[in-house]
Amino acid sequence: RLLAPLGLAYITSLVASLFISLTVTPVLASYLLPQLFKNKSGRPSLVSRWFANLRSRFSKDKELEPDDAEETYRRDDVDSLNIGGHSEEDSFVVRRLKKFDERLLHSTLRHPYKVMIGAAVLFFVTIATLPFVGTAFLPEFNEGTLTINLQAQPGTSLAESNRIGTISEKLILKVPEVISTGRRTGRAELDEHAEGVHYTEIDVDLKESDRSREEILADIREKLAVVPGVNLNIGQPISHRLDHLQSGVRAQIAVKLFGDDLATLRSKAEEIRNVMQTVEGATDVQIERQVLIPQVRFNVNRERAAQYGLAPGEVTETLETALNGRTVSQAIEGARRYDVVVRFDDASRNSLDVLRRATVDTPQGAQIPVSAVAEIENLPGPNQILRENTKRRIVISSNTGGRDLGSVVRDMQNRVAAQVTLPAGYFVEFGGQFQASQEATRTLSVLSIFSLVAIFFLLIKALGEWRVALQVMINIPLALIGAIWALHLSGGVFSIATLVGFISLVGITSRNGIMMISHYLHLMREEGEGFTEEMIVRGSLERLVPVLMTALTAGLSLVPFVLAADAPGKEILHPLAVVVLGGILTSTLLDQIVTPAVFYKFGKPAADKIIAERDGRENVLNDERDSGVPPFGARMPEWRDE
Repeated sequence: RLLAPLGLAYITSLVASLFISLTVTPVLASYLLPQLFKNKSGRPSLVSRWFANLRSRFSKDKELEPDDAEETYRRDDVDSLNIGGHSEEDSFVVRRLKKFDERLLHSTLRHPYKVMIGAAVLFFVTIATLPFVGTAFLPEFNEGTLTINLQAQPGTSLAESNRIGTISEKLILKVPEVISTGRRTGRAELDEHAEGVHYTEIDVDLKESDRSREEILADIREKLAVVPGVNLNIGQPISHRLDHLQSGVRAQIAVKLFGDDLATLRSKAEEIRNVMQTVEGATDVQIERQVLIPQVRFNVNRERAAQYGLAPGEVTETLETALNGRTVSQAIEGARRYDVVVRFDDASRNSLDVLRRATVDTPQGAQIPVSAVAEIENLPGPNQILRENTKRRIVISSNTGGRDLGSVVRDMQNRVAAQVTLPAGYFVEFGGQFQASQEATRTLSVLSIFSLVAIFFLLIKALGEWRVALQVMINIPLALIGAIWALHLSGGVFSIATLVGFISLVGITSRNGIMMISHYLHLMREEGEGFTEEMIVRGSLERLVPVLMTALTAGLSLVPFVLAADAPGKEILHPLAVVVLGGILTSTLLDQIVTPAVFYKFGKPAADKIIAERDGRENVLNDERDSGVPPFGARMPEWRDE
């Protein structure tokens, strides 16, 4: 969902570009290109005169004056500048590139198998480095703010929780990078994420610093370590909310332990936490606060209640009114209405003796004390019981620091499986960003396979031969080489943004192969070339500039995102741009030697088919000419010249 707008914008821009290239571009080219060199009077235009002056500066004849240069330019070249075409001299850089590429192509075509084997070895060596790549769901955000959660023991009073929050704020403000803090203790009962007063959330604004984010977080954890009896969790506002949406826990890793007995869950959760703390890169490891707190328990004796004609619900209703209160009326003051709630005062609600003396009305009209039909005890009980898929569970949460998420989770899984023995019916699930990353990767991988199949069939339709379509798709592994090495150089962490970059490369880099191979086919179909080394060299040189320009325009547009690695808001686009830029680089360079070599060795069946079709078409034209049938151009209607 985070990257869906990016994909939609990409598709929309492609559709718009296709529409412009098929409608506006031909019209502009037909009008502007002839006018570039020749005005309506037949004299060279201002642009052509400017080119003449520019040419005189770089001409071998250094003594040419601008007027002489313009005259020479007009005399030699203007006659060839017409609507049908114009002579064009390559620039110095292009001439050098073509000369180097020509030598390289001749060497490549003489040793095609060596080229293909070398490219295959490079590809498999690159793929072999993937196990050393770390994994994460999303890149680490740089929001410029922190969200620090402090959880004291459930049952902690508001005054004590406020004191702990005040001390924590003072300690946080001692960190040089902290500008200001804001604190919220507890959350209202009607809040979507209601919390008791034992829960404190501190928002921290940071300023730019020479220290890294990991160093700042380590400094904050070190200062807050002196606060006793609290669980600490440091994150960022958006990251915390994403984590909470994924697993219901405000942490990157959520280890969920399922079982039936709360005491067993708590003891085994403690074992798992101790194991998780030994994993390198694990920070803020804590157990969900499911502890025993003092509770008043009412046990209704059903037999004695029945003797008085009372149902258990009637007894509990009276006790609920005494403790929680009941709205019995409303008080109106002007335009405002206030509920009138009946309940015991605070002193009576906290006294077991008063609760035992509370009276219950019987159906006979008599009043009896609650103690006559129920036992009231003060016993310890769990502060909360959480379930997921109807099963009781407790969560051990953790963040990561200085290490990628995937490696930390794998180490946790291995150590928990080896060191913690669970009773029958108890099991562990690893959730949070790790689970979301696996699900998203699985979904995108399946969709990518369908995209590759669709691209392959489109290429078959466009090029007319499945072998040629496969040769075009060779650019995909060539692009993966650069993408993977760029991933290593940029930190070596594979995220969903990186995967989207890999998928984008499939379409971007296929264009190079399409331009190269389609031009080979054009030379044989329309310009009478045979399937020779000279044809492949000519086609490759003629496509050199378009391929390089396509790669440069795509690559230069990504440079701002590559350079803005630490800029807030660019965290997702940076890894995407890095892998796309690396893939464009290697696919463009290797395409100039691998594609010609592959087509030279495996393109002959398609070439023979095209040459046969061309020869057949020429034979038909010759037969028509011999039989006196006018050529197609002569059979055009007279309005063609109007």
